Amino acid sequence: MFSRRMVLVVAVLVLLLLNIAALTVSSSRLDSAGGAAQIALHLTAPFQKGISSTLGWVRSIWTGYFKLVSTAEENEALRLEVATLREQLNGYNELKLLDGRMRSLLSFKEAKARNMVAAEVTGKDASPWYRTLIIDKGTDDGVAKGQPVVVPDGIVGQVIEASHRYAKVLLVTDRNSSVDALVQDTRSRGVLKGGGAGECHFAYANRNDTITAGQRIVSSGLDGVFPKGFFIGTVSKVNKGVAGIFQEVVVTPSVTFEKLEEVLVVMSPETDN
Repeated sequence: MFSRRMVLVVAVLVLLLLNIAALTVSSSRLDSAGGAAQIALHLTAPFQKGISSTLGWVRSIWTGYFKLVSTAEENEALRLEVATLREQLNGYNELKLLDGRMRSLLSFKEAKARNMVAAEVTGKDASPWYRTLIIDKGTDDGVAKGQPVVVPDGIVGQVIEASHRYAKVLLVTDRNSSVDALVQDTRSRGVLKGGGAGECHFAYANRNDTITAGQRIVSSGLDGVFPKGFFIGTVSKVNKGVAGIFQEVVVTPSVTFEKLEEVLVVMSPETDN
């Protein structure tokens, strides 16, 4: 796009050349007051007409050019304004979602009538051997090793390390995790162990107990770690096999660990207010 200075210079040069040509023709007229004047008028008239037309053309080009420049500037300003408004809307939506999650955590905490500390998930272990996450609450907030970590959907895991400001949580899907558990409706006992691949196993379930897909597994409270009655997952597959005293039960966790953003740490009795 041409600059304003360049367009101005070109227009001035064109006008200057046309005027010089007209003046040259006019100055060469004959001294005769009759036919010479007519000849001069006949010769200069087309140039004057050309100058007028050229001036109109340059004026229209000049006006159109600056209209385009002005429109482009307005479009750019509008584009930036729309981008800003979209960013603000996205921020409002994030705050709305956060408010919904925090209200859910608060309602769950009140329903359980327990002292719990809300924490934000700040990191996850990328190791294929361990299933852990990092939260932004530590010993300064009363968080200690061995405390359960939950959300309204169910049990997340257990605190295994804690510093002043952060703590590491071992997920129930980790192979090193175990929770004493029950089939909620039949009260069949077992131990929920992590499967390491996004699933769990309800181990030591008696082969004679009737366990079917769709039944809910909850914590029994007998391990001294996880409070009684917290939801853990749903039975997805059962295999009694042909021998042995236990049956194989696969459980799908109730918590979607990949989407966790906030959790609740259940305080130990000695830290309760």
